[in-house]
Formats: sequence, C-alpha cells, structure tokens
Amino acid sequence: MNAPVLTKRIPTPPWGDPADRHIVDFQEYRRTGGYEALEQALSMEPEKIVGAVKDSQIRGRGGAGFPCGLKWTFLPEPDGDRRYLAVNCDEAEPGTFKDRLLCDFDPHLVLEGIAITCYACRLDTAYFFIRGEYHHQAKVMQKAIEEAYENGIFGPGGLMGRGGFAVECFLHRSAGAYICGEETGLLEAIEGKRGWPRIKPPFPAVKGLFDRPTIVNNVETLAAVPFIVQEGPDRFKTMGCESSIGAAPSYGPKLMGVSGHVNRPGCYEVDLGIKLSTLVDEYCGGMRGGKAFKGAIAGGVSMGILGPDQFDAEMDFDIGTRYDVMGLGTACPTIFDEETDMVAVARNIARFFKNESCGQCTPCREGSGWLLKLLTRIERGDGTSEDLDLLLELAGSMGSMKGTTICGLADGNNWAVRTIVNKYRPEFEARIVPKFVPVTIDSA
Repeated sequence: MNAPVLTKRIPTPPWGDPADRHIVDFQEYRRTGGYEALEQALSMEPEKIVGAVKDSQIRGRGGAGFPCGLKWTFLPEPDGDRRYLAVNCDEAEPGTFKDRLLCDFDPHLVLEGIAITCYACRLDTAYFFIRGEYHHQAKVMQKAIEEAYENGIFGPGGLMGRGGFAVECFLHRSAGAYICGEETGLLEAIEGKRGWPRIKPPFPAVKGLFDRPTIVNNVETLAAVPFIVQEGPDRFKTMGCESSIGAAPSYGPKLMGVSGHVNRPGCYEVDLGIKLSTLVDEYCGGMRGGKAFKGAIAGGVSMGILGPDQFDAEMDFDIGTRYDVMGLGTACPTIFDEETDMVAVARNIARFFKNESCGQCTPCREGSGWLLKLLTRIERGDGTSEDLDLLLELAGSMGSMKGTTICGLADGNNWAVRTIVNKYRPEFEARIVPKFVPVTIDSA
C-alpha cells in the first residue's frame, strides 16, 4: 500500500493519528508545498493539463465514476463570455462524509485544484456549492477563500497575481435538499431556483450554469488534480487497480468514510481495490463487539447492499458488475452486524427517499411513497406475500434506467430496496402473512 497523497497534511491511519488533525491555513499550506502545483500549471499550456488529467484516467469521486479528463474535453471552445466551474460539496448521501474531511482540515488543497481546473478549462468563475448542514465547514472554506484572495490566488490580478487569466471563486450554501447533489439540480439551486434536475441533453458542459458552459466536479476529484499535475499521471496510476472485467481501471487513492458496526469508524485514505474485509479488519479494528458481518452499504444508500457472503468485495469501480449493486458510489461503506434488522433498514432507506424526492417525476414521487407504505406494512407484520411481490415489481419499474425519470434518485431507491429484499428475503418472508388463493372443485 502506498503512502497517502491526497490528504498528506491530514493524519490518516495507519500513517498518523487523527487526533493531530487541524485546519491548515494558507501559510502552513504554502510552507508544506501548497500551490506549487498551480505554479507549475501556469507554466504549461492548458491543453497539456487537460491531457495529463485525461491520461491519469482518474474517475469522478462523487459517485458516478465518470472519467474526469474526458468530461473536461466536452467543453466548447471559449467565446469570450463567462464559463463556470461548479464544485459539488452537497454531501447529502447517507453514510458519506469524505468531502467533509477535506473541508474541515485542508481547504486550500481543494482551492488549488479549483484554480488549476479553471486555468486548464478556461473557466473564469467557480462556485463552491456546499451542503446546507455543513455550517462549520462553510466557515472554514469561506475563510480559506478569503485567504486565497488576500494572497492573490483568486481575484482580478490573475491567478497567483500574475495577471492574465483571472478566476473568481464564491461559496454558495445549499438549502439542505438531497436532490441538489444531482449536478443539474445543483445548477438550478445556484441560480436561485427550486432544485429540480434538468432534462439532458443539453449537458452542463454545453449549457450549464446561467446557460453557459459549465464543468461540475466533486471536491475529492479536484483535490487530486494538484498531485496529477505535479507528479504526473503515471505516478497516479501506480495506485489503485486495473479492471478485473476489462472495463476502465480504478486508479488512484480514495477517501473511504466507514460508519456503522465497527470498532473505529472514520475516514481512511486507501488504494482503490482494497477488500472491504481488509478495510474493516485492518483499519477499523474489526467488527464491533466481535459480532459477525451481516452486510454493508458499499458507497451510499443509493448503491444497494452487499450481502453476508460479500465481505471480501473489492472496493473499486467494478463492484457493481461483480456483486449486484449499482456501483461503488462514494465508497463510504456502512457496516451492519449480525443483529441488524434488514427489514427496518429497507424501510428507513425508503423513508429517506420518499422525503427527499423532489416530486418532479410521477414514478419517483408516487413510487417512493408506495415503497414506504409496503415496507412499513411488512415491518409491522401486516404484509402478505402479495405485498412482497408487489414491492419488487414496483421498485423495478422506477428510475432513469427505465426511462421513466429525469435523475437517478428513483434508481437509488430501486437498488437499495431490491438488493436488500433479494439478499435477505427470508427476513422479509418471516414478517409476512402467506396469502393463499382458495381452490374450489366443481362437483359436476
């Protein structure tokens, strides 16, 4: 395992003690090598930087795993008008808290990634969109942005006060809706509108914020950009793993926030491809109370669940194909022990999605409510076998993958409910009342 690179100033086990974590201000950041990658980038042609990020094959760390460099190439040629970078820090997926670590302790690493990205893609305005509940983190990021302006990183004087290309950076706080984490819902929210996802195409790179070309990147993705510029894409690709199924590789390190029934929950920086069992046993001190592993939500509730026989699942972007989940997501696993009531877990997840649906699409708005009703009925012991069949049929008919909704919220609801029911069906069957159809014999 390689030493950490993205969070080198944030002590992360096994390379440091989390008790030593503190907010890295501008002076300390510069003293420890900060903004040297930006200086190097400013001596390069923007196209070379885009090429380096593309060559690194870094995949987005926000959940979808789309190749970052490829996304950058979708931008049209500059036309002299505004172009935007929207930074997605609306970390509202239950069980996810990796971006919070960067905002809490190393905000200038993220700002350096923003500055390099803006220079490489010719984006003159950046909006840092942060989750509404992140009150402390918003203050830390705002202070860091002010320090960056005071020291000439941003502002009309050009990047690092060198004149030429200038970038403005603003913090924008979310109103607290989960749906604003969807990239087009995020754009609507920045514009001051209701956070409803947009129909695509057009995609944000062509027509995004204020109808102008826009790149939307996750915080952790941008935090990797300075390393790729400074050390090169080949160095980045020494970490992580190749694909085991012939798909795109899972290169680089990854912040993984582990919660649930483990002895040491927390955020750890590890190589992509690490086994979930290794993450739990070697980093998190094993299962809490010595109890047996029962299951895990691998990367946010939208991704579905790993079953009791999938404890050794590799945490990479191939996980969806190999283990019947939607994907790696945020790679922040929630661990369940043998005493967990999986019916209650499914009902609680359905409650979350029902409350967070924006209501724009009928299958999501109505389907989410019906899933919650059915699961509540089953949990209290009033459901029938017919309800269980209806539950799976209803979940399977929802979502953008079926062409019925604009965004993926209904897909997340579907995968969460369907994988829990399929992998723990005996628990559901034990709570239902069998429904038999009477058979009558014609005496004639």
